[in-house]
Amino acid sequence: MTAMDITISSSFLPHTDPDASLTFYRDALGFEVRNDVGRGTMRWITVGPAGQPGVSIVLHPPGVDPGITDAERRTIAEMMAKGTYAAVILSAPDVDEAFAKVEAAGVDVVQEPVDQPYGIRDCAFRDPAGNTVRINQQA
Repeated sequence: MTAMDITISSSFLPHTDPDASLTFYRDALGFEVRNDVGRGTMRWITVGPAGQPGVSIVLHPPGVDPGITDAERRTIAEMMAKGTYAAVILSAPDVDEAFAKVEAAGVDVVQEPVDQPYGIRDCAFRDPAGNTVRINQQA
């Protein structure tokens, strides 16, 4: 099998409050806003790290796919409320410094920086929709 040249372009995370999510990703994490379409709670907001224009996170309304049932929408809402529906893992050169900056923004801290037994140092937060945001220290 030959190797393919594939990169990550976008990842999707649901939001329940687009303005609160925008504040978290733009102000607490320092991401650029690349696109913001729609209105009210039906907004799709694309954000990404400065200096990495080819990598984005699209914050979207949960359960808007017409193929999703009402029961599935309720399950999604329940999982988001518990913080078990979606996650993203980011990395930074200094996880302690990143943690201090994000914590200073008053976000929901899940885990302070810690050395994990599997060889990384990381911390975790929840965004306003309950999504888990982990930050690993770059090797």
